[in-house]
Formats: sequence, structure tokens, C-alpha cells
Amino acid sequence: MAPVWGQRTNQTATVARNVASRYMVIGIDALIGLLVLPFNIAHLGQSAWGLWMLTTSISSYFTVVDLGYGGSITKYVATYRARRDPQGINEITSTLFVLFAALGAAAYGIFVLVAFNVEHVFNLSAGQTETARVLLLITGTQVALGLPFGVFGGVVNGFQRYDVNNVVSIGTSLIVAAVNVTVLWLGYGLVSVVLATTLVRLGSKLIYRLNAYRVFPLLSVRPSLFRIARLREVSGFSIYVSIIDWSNRLNFASDALIIGAFLSPAAVALWAVPRRLAELSKSLTNPFNTVLLPIVVDSDTRRRADRLQTILIDGTRLSLFLVTPIATGLFLMAQPLIRAWVGPDFAASVPILQILAIVVIFRVGNAPSSVLLKGAGRHKLLAGASAGGALANIGLSLFWIRSYGLPGLAMATLIPIAAVTLFVVFPAACRLAGVGIATALRQAIWPVLWPLPVMIAVVKGLRGVLPTSLPFVLLAAAAGTLCYVAVFVAFAVGRAERANYLLKIRAAARWRQPMAPPKLPRPTQVV
Repeated sequence: MAPVWGQRTNQTATVARNVASRYMVIGIDALIGLLVLPFNIAHLGQSAWGLWMLTTSISSYFTVVDLGYGGSITKYVATYRARRDPQGINEITSTLFVLFAALGAAAYGIFVLVAFNVEHVFNLSAGQTETARVLLLITGTQVALGLPFGVFGGVVNGFQRYDVNNVVSIGTSLIVAAVNVTVLWLGYGLVSVVLATTLVRLGSKLIYRLNAYRVFPLLSVRPSLFRIARLREVSGFSIYVSIIDWSNRLNFASDALIIGAFLSPAAVALWAVPRRLAELSKSLTNPFNTVLLPIVVDSDTRRRADRLQTILIDGTRLSLFLVTPIATGLFLMAQPLIRAWVGPDFAASVPILQILAIVVIFRVGNAPSSVLLKGAGRHKLLAGASAGGALANIGLSLFWIRSYGLPGLAMATLIPIAAVTLFVVFPAACRLAGVGIATALRQAIWPVLWPLPVMIAVVKGLRGVLPTSLPFVLLAAAAGTLCYVAVFVAFAVGRAERANYLLKIRAAARWRQPMAPPKLPRPTQVV
């Protein structure tokens, strides 16, 4: 393997490096959120902070204005890297950069349109309307410029160097947090803090570009390399990725918009706190799945069916092993956690957090199946299932929010994603990998579920005797998690599986282990 195509590493070591660095990002972001969120609420007030979260949720929709092409970059860079085709990489990235620049300009135009009509969209007071308008114009700039520069991050990921992007993310998060706290400490308001932090995030885009050229020295992103043929090639995949992305936004980002339309910014804050905790638990347990796509693409390109089976079985079991105890701890300790973290005024957030904790289990546990379908050519099925679940979510949300309020909105999220996972995506992934559903349930899911009663007993016992403060809440959840892990390792997996995990851990420590050169298909020519 020539140095220009990356360093020689075994696959286990690559995954370990990327996942470990991702956990560093998550840990730092979690610590920042734990400290900065209460600080922001205290200095801005619940209503202003809720308005910030509302405008942020609008901005999240515009990240899918890339029409799914953003999700295609990593796949196609990984594909042409496997074929050792630098021209293919350069033409793909240049074509998408030009496309994203145009889409970014169109996205900012939409931001302007929404900003100057925001009072007709949400239930805002006169003072909130002007502030929301300015916030949308500021964050719209970040979205518009972030689209074309996202190409460079995709190049780095396509070379399986997620760790490089993760280092930049860590530095950006620390600087953003410092700027956030400083601006509010000096007495400035919501608009000032959003403007300052946005400027920091825009500056980080230049570093992503620099790293892309370091990871792949032959990279050349130029408008002259724009190719209609490449756009058609990518479009056959990206249109379905776009459907998946939009469906995910409808599932997990539309709730704040519905609350803002039917209730108030204060209600958005009641929803945003448990959602932040649910997203944190997902982030803590999902890094493994975020690095799987280029591995699936490489395995499918090289016709490695054994690797696809391993990704499904071991990936699902590992994902559930990571997420289940954390989500269970959130469910059991929801009331003391909310009270200790943000105060008794957020008591209505407790049932929402419990429902969203179950949602997280389905999302993380289903992730290996989804990545397998997306990377191995079953993206059409995944897109249809995602769209169906999203439409069901929206319909149930609009129907139940009037009668059941915020808990009804949470149930409207849980029911569709559970149905899509159990009856569509997981069975389809089993068929693709050549694994029977009963075998997958026995090997991937059952070993993770049966140790749960031990954890539940421990957490409930400690919850009744420990004080209601944040350190003791975390202590009770951690104790239950340790008991769960001990039972799982001692009894839920066999001796051969434990030995296999030990071998993988040892392999992960050898980051420069030589690999045999892969057998590569002949590159295709683009007319």
C-alpha cells in the first residue's frame, strides 16, 4: 500500500483508533454540556434559552439541503480509494464542492425568507421575533459555508481517518465553550454569544480543508474538474441517502418545531433538556457505528461476506452492550437526575426522558443494520423504511400533542422507530448478511438483555438510600452499569467469545501491523 493511500494498519486497529478519538470528542462535549447548559440557562433565562434551541432546530433541517450528496462523499472516496483511483476521487470531490457551493447559496436564501417571516411560523412575542430573526441570519451563514467545506471532512473519513477530524472537533468545542462562557460572563446577550461561537466554528472549516490535503496529498478540488457524469454517478445513491437524512430530521428534529407551533418556547426548553440527555447517551454509545460505513463499502467491494456477517452480529451486540445500561440508568434515575441537574422547574421533563431513553436503545441497536444496508447497496429499502417511519412520527405527533402534550410527542417518536427496526431493517440486514433472524436474536440480542434485572435491582436499591444530588445520581447509575458489565462478561458470553475479544484488543494495540495487499477490481472509466 503506497503511503499516499494511507498507512498500513490492521482493520481492528483502525476502528480502535477512530472510536477512541471519537470517545474523546464525546467525553469533552459531555463535560462541556454538563457545565455550560445550566450556566446558559441561568444567564439567559428559560425562555431565551428555549428560543436559542428553537432556532438551532431550524438550522438542523438545513444541513440536509445537500440532498444526500454529503452522505455520499465518504462512500465514494472509500470506493475509489479501494480501487486506487485518484482521478475518481478528485472528480467526485470537485463536482460535489461546486454543487454544495450552489446549494449553500440557495440555503441562505431560504434562511432569509424564514427569518423575515418567523413571526408567522412560531408562537413568539414581539421581542422574541426580532431576536429569532437575527439568530437565523447568523446561523444561516454557518450552514451555507459549511456545505462546500464538508467535502474535505468526507475525504478524511473516506480514508478511515476519523481521528483527524475528531481532533479538530475537540479543539473547536473547547474554544466555542470558552467563548460562550466569556461572552455571557461579560454581560452580553443571546445574539452576541451566537455570533461569537459561529465565527469560531467557521474558522474550523479551514482546518478541515488543510487536513484533507495532508491525508491525501494527491487531492485536487477545482471547479474545472466538475463532471456531469460524476454527478449522475453519485446521484443514484445520494437521492436515497437524502430520503434517509430527511426522515431522521423529521423523526428527531421536528419535535421542537411542532412544540413551538402548538405550545411555546418555554415548552421547547422542557423538551430540549431530556432530548439533550438522550442525544448524549446516543453519542456515548454510537461511535463504533459512525466509523463502519467505509469498512462496509470496502468489504462489499471486495466481496467479503464473512466481514458483513461479523459486522451485523458483533456490531449489534456491541452496540446494545454499550447503550443498554446507559439508557436503563437514564430511565431509572430520570427524576433525581433532572431535579439535580436543572432544578424542580423541569419536573415535566422526567417522563419525556424515560421514553426517549428507550428510543435511544432502538436507534443505537439498529445502527449496524442500517449502515450495512446503506453501504452494501440496499439503500433503497432503508430509505423507504426511514421515510415511512418519519411520516408516521409526524402524523402521531400532530394528533397526540393536543391531547397528551409532551409525553405524547415522545411516544410518537418511539412507536414508529421500534416498528421499523423490528419488522423491516433488522430482518433485511439479516438476509443481506446470510444470517437467520433466530440466530441473530440468540447471538446478538439475548446476551445483552438478560443481565438487565441485576442492574435494575442495584440502581433501585441505591436510589432509595442515596441523596438527590448530581454526584450521587451518577454514582448510582455507574454502580448499576458496573454490575451489568460484570454479569455480561462473566456469564452472557462464552469462553471462546471472551478469548476472541481479547485477541481483538491486542490487535488494536498494534496500529502499524502490516496488511496483505488487497485484490482490487479493475477501475471503471467515466466517459
